[in-house]
Formats: sequence, C-alpha cells, structure tokens
Amino acid sequence: MGDRLEDREPLIVIAGPTAVGKSELAAELGRRIDGEVVSADSMQVYRYMDIGSAKVTLEEMLGVPHHMIDVIEPTDSMDVARYASMANECIGEIRSRNHVPVLSGGTGFYIQAVTRGIDFTETEPDSAFREEMLSYAMKEGNEALHRKLASVDPDAAAAIHPNNVKRVVRALEFYRETGRTISSHNEEEKKRLSPYNLVYFAVTDDREALYRRIDERVDFMMEAGLADEVAYLRAMGLGRGYVSMQGIGYKELMDAMDGIISYDEAVRIIKRESRHYAKRQLTWLRREEGVIFIHRPDFGGDKSRILKEMLRIIEEKTGIRAKEVRDPHT
Repeated sequence: MGDRLEDREPLIVIAGPTAVGKSELAAELGRRIDGEVVSADSMQVYRYMDIGSAKVTLEEMLGVPHHMIDVIEPTDSMDVARYASMANECIGEIRSRNHVPVLSGGTGFYIQAVTRGIDFTETEPDSAFREEMLSYAMKEGNEALHRKLASVDPDAAAAIHPNNVKRVVRALEFYRETGRTISSHNEEEKKRLSPYNLVYFAVTDDREALYRRIDERVDFMMEAGLADEVAYLRAMGLGRGYVSMQGIGYKELMDAMDGIISYDEAVRIIKRESRHYAKRQLTWLRREEGVIFIHRPDFGGDKSRILKEMLRIIEEKTGIRAKEVRDPHT
C-alpha cells in the first residue's frame, strides 16, 4: 500500500453502541457499493450463540456476504490478535474479488486492531500470574478483580467490563510485566496511521431512544428463546469458566437457572448491563480519531436519508459510487 491516503485500499467502518442498528446499515451499504461485511463483534464469532449476540439472520444479510460470524466453537476463545489476523485475511479476500470491505460491530479493540494495525499484547504470557488472577476472580468475584485493575489503570477499567475476566487479567499482566498501563500503550498505538483509506462511521441515537431499543431487543431475545439457547449451551458442557459464557445475557440467565436470581431479575440486569455497555461504547468512540458521527435524530431516524449521507461521504473520500439496487422487500 502507498503512503498517500488515496493510494491505500478503502475500508468502511460502521461502529456504534449496541442496538443502534449497525448491522442493518452495513448490509444496506454492502448492497450499494459491492461490499462484503466483516463482523467486529466479540460474541458473534461463536457458533450456537445466535440470539444472545443478536446475530444477523440470512434474510437480514440482504444477499451480502458476511464474515467473522460463527468462526469458532464456544469452548474456544478469541483474542484481539487472533481476531485481527482472521479479519485481515477476510479483508484481503474481499479485495481480491474487487469488493469493498465493510467492518461493522461494536467491539472497539477489534476495530482498532484492524483499522490501525494495533498490537494490544507486547508481553510474553505469564501463565502463573494468569492462573493466580483467575483463581482470585473465582474466589472473590469478578468485581473484586476489576477493582484491582481500577486501582492501577482506571482508564482500562472504564473500558473493560468486569465480566470480561480475560481482558482484565491481560491488562493487569501488562502492567505487571512492563510497569506501564495498557491504556497508555493503547493510546500510543492509536496514533499509528491506518493502512487503509478509512471511512469510519459511528452511528448514535438519543439516549432515551437507544435505551428503549435496548429494552425492546432484550424482550425480543427472551421471546425468541434466549433461555433455551443458554440451556442448550450448558447441556454442551459450557459454564461460567468459558469466555463465551461471560457475554451479557448468558451469565445472568445461568444465575436464574441456578436459582440465584429470578428470571425477571435476570432480564432487568441484562437490560441494565446492556445500557452500561452502550455507554462504554460511546465513550470509546468519542476518544477515537477521524470518526464521522451519524446521529439518527439528525435524519429523522430515516434509514434512507442516513444511507444517502453515508454514501455521499464514501464517494467523496474514496471515489466509490453507489449503484442502483432493487428493494429486497418488494
């Protein structure tokens, strides 16, 4: 790739908080610019975890190829380096077909790793320390481990959910090995120039509207059989010790199944944790450079108007022109 922006291959990014409508916009954009979607979602990589991760359905894909969905077993785990390697391979294959890669999702570290070639782990793994921290979390709880991180790296703690034990441990390990916070390291890495001609959209909404969408999505997930999905995963032998089962919705429903809380309480907590997650995603995006914010109310919530503006910006920045497409619902 050349050093000049115009010589770099284009990459379209659609980020934003949970339930804001990223997947729908990504598929529609893909149809109009001969694009293929690469998911940047830390839960959608797992097979069988369809409802709780709000995985895009075949119908919702609108005939646009989607990648990095259902790529590993829930007994396996995905880290940033592995994700970036797999996603970049997908992007290379998409470009080889003369199609445009559209990176879409809400996992900030995954997006950064691809868009800026960032390496989040410079240290050699310390298995003894990791085991010690995991044992501490099992004994004292995830929140107690998270407080350890907050005491040495409050910025990392603000960006990482307490239930994401693997990332909490990695941040603590980085600090132990280097004497530096992983958040300061990541800030330095963010200053790298992107290897792509990047068009980075962040879709947002008014807080009340976003929270309503989140609540409606959780209610829909429960109606669609999220509890049955969790029961099926448990029957496969998956429990709290697996990274995949730390996702919002799965942990809470396991607690309900074990009689620790009621199902109504589990739903309430899932909605609350999803709202908190959305806030963290927005905080992350506001710190990113070069982001083009697309605020839904500015377009009256009209998807066609939003798409028109995104396509205008894409053409302006990359020269890619939209093609006429037939409405798939007619």
